[in-house]
Amino acid sequence: MKITTLCYISNGERTLMLHRNKKENDENAGKWVGIGGKLEEGESPEDCLVREVYEETGIKLKGYAFRGIVTFVSDKWGTEYMCLYTATAEDEALCDCSEGDLEWVENEKLDTLPMWEGDRVFFDLIKKNAPFFSLKLTYKGDSLVSAVLDGKAI
Repeated sequence: MKITTLCYISNGERTLMLHRNKKENDENAGKWVGIGGKLEEGESPEDCLVREVYEETGIKLKGYAFRGIVTFVSDKWGTEYMCLYTATAEDEALCDCSEGDLEWVENEKLDTLPMWEGDRVFFDLIKKNAPFFSLKLTYKGDSLVSAVLDGKAI
């Protein structure tokens, strides 16, 4: 079972997204995702968040908000617990990311990007400024088959 972090970093009317198009055997291949990764031994979720954001973007986070826990259940990829965060950052130069291409995307264009169906669910909760939540997303292959928010099917 994996424990990961994911952060949506905004800058006014834009959000930093990662187009996963460089890493081999990537379960997120071709998708647009936020910034994050797996916890390493001895790390807290916050340690992982700050490290992963810096490694993938070159941004040193000065603040962030813990928005929710997302449980992914997949017949293909196993189970993952993800700590979901948001942050803001200045429009600074980004480093080269080994996992894909980084891009500041206009918020009104985010819905047009190829994303996991479940990512749209929690991204919408963030946009609506939902209070801290627990979301369980169940996939068969690449298809979302159920979403449960705070214990209730949605």
